Amino acid sequence: MLVWAIICCLAPLVQAADVTPLPIGSPAPDFNLPGVDGTNHALHEYDKYPILVVIFTCNHCPTAQAYEDRIIKLDAYFRDKGVKLVAINPNNPEAVRLDELGYTDISDSLDEMKIRAKERGFVFPYLFDGATQTVAHAYGVIATPHVFIFDADRKLRYQGRIDDSEVKEVHQTDARNAIEAMLAHKAVPVETTRVFGCSTKWIDKTDSARKAVEKWNAQPVELSPIDIAGLKKLAANDSQNLRLVNVWATWCGPCVAEMPELVKIPQMYHTRRFEFVTISADSLDRKDAALKLLKENHVAVTNYIVTSDDHDAVADALDKPWQGPLPHTLLIAPGGKVIYRHTGELDIPELKRAIVGYLGRTYASK
Repeated sequence: MLVWAIICCLAPLVQAADVTPLPIGSPAPDFNLPGVDGTNHALHEYDKYPILVVIFTCNHCPTAQAYEDRIIKLDAYFRDKGVKLVAINPNNPEAVRLDELGYTDISDSLDEMKIRAKERGFVFPYLFDGATQTVAHAYGVIATPHVFIFDADRKLRYQGRIDDSEVKEVHQTDARNAIEAMLAHKAVPVETTRVFGCSTKWIDKTDSARKAVEKWNAQPVELSPIDIAGLKKLAANDSQNLRLVNVWATWCGPCVAEMPELVKIPQMYHTRRFEFVTISADSLDRKDAALKLLKENHVAVTNYIVTSDDHDAVADALDKPWQGPLPHTLLIAPGGKVIYRHTGELDIPELKRAIVGYLGRTYASK
């Protein structure tokens, strides 16, 4: 973390307002960036390829995720035709707000890029520019994804979108058309297009991310009683939301340990059809202690404390397969179907994958 802070402090502060996409005919700006394969990659490595496609994309953006399959197919189709595709993540991870992660399970750090590349089977270079963003600034990246296509002399021949539709029917395959024209030694039919997607997360947006957390932390935290009938209603989930339920207690070490990371989840998904409910299994005479811990961790969600000391009745009402140990966590879909169940300290990445697997990764999903 200290190394990251030093890098950010030494790097020039890129302002979003300063960014202009590279003009057609410009030479390809140089780069030497770390990749998901553990090595650095430089522009000159690709000198032998007649065409170089540089796509700025990222992990978290719904639009970028919607285009992952198309990027993979674009690379596969042109790989043996003299075309090299290189993907670069331009985003500074510290500038990504938690509420901008509502369509993903991971953010935009290099370590998380490695996870995403492995999951999706990327065989093209996937490089990280988020530490200084000097490459993204030089290219003029304004959104993810943003495509730049260079000829054999490394002069820019096309910049813009991949195609004209994120999730609906595609009519204009702009990037593919440009590559096909270049391979045929013809003029690119459309050299520049608008781009759409998530704005580049420049380093100067870190203050916005910090203020978003401060706003969340300022929300009131309350703890209300819930009886057996209330637990049954929770389990039935007659809402339209995916419901995350976490049963915990102040005396449960794993419960307390996972709470700081667990509370980030509602901050991520609160704009989706999602809700988070905590249930304290503490006795009622421990209510003040339970509330104190919730406040210390800024758990500004729906928090309950069970009024019944009949443990079997509690388990039967909430989740019959539950054997009793804490913490116990459920993801309950509308209508009451449990789509994820875990007893013991959570694997937070696994839980996030389950959440976004249900909610979906694009703007066309829930």
